[in-house]
Amino acid sequence: MSHHDERTFVMVKPDGVQRGLIGEIIGRLEERGLKLAGAKFMQIDEELAHEHYGEHEDEPFFDGLVEFITSGPVMAMVWEGADATRQVRQMMGTTDPAEAQPGTIRGDLGLDLGQNVIHGSDHEDPGANEREIDLFFDEDELVDWEKSDAEWVYEDV
Repeated sequence: MSHHDERTFVMVKPDGVQRGLIGEIIGRLEERGLKLAGAKFMQIDEELAHEHYGEHEDEPFFDGLVEFITSGPVMAMVWEGADATRQVRQMMGTTDPAEAQPGTIRGDLGLDLGQNVIHGSDHEDPGANEREIDLFFDEDELVDWEKSDAEWVYEDV
């Protein structure tokens, strides 16, 4: 990982997987200039779902979140880039796809709050990216590599 890179966690949720959007979402992140450091196609069990959504445990929608995220496979990924967590959140659009700007992932690919295609670490919660990466990946599952186009993405490489 270079000096200006940050790692962030991104997940294509069960609805995005079922709709065949993994490639579209990966493509958008690659086109932006982010670098894939790890990926895992997996089924989330209830224990991991409870850990992942722990901060919502007292909310009335918690059981629905757990049921949804365990309803089918997900594509869990780690992406790297300068300010990656904020960059991905911006690309995702607001949580409710009906309010997300056209051009964002949710604005283009989603219609429903409960089926909003993608999860990304919260850039307003310091350390959320590393906590989520640690939940889903062991360090040896992440690849540290140099992207050959970095000099065309970043001014100071």
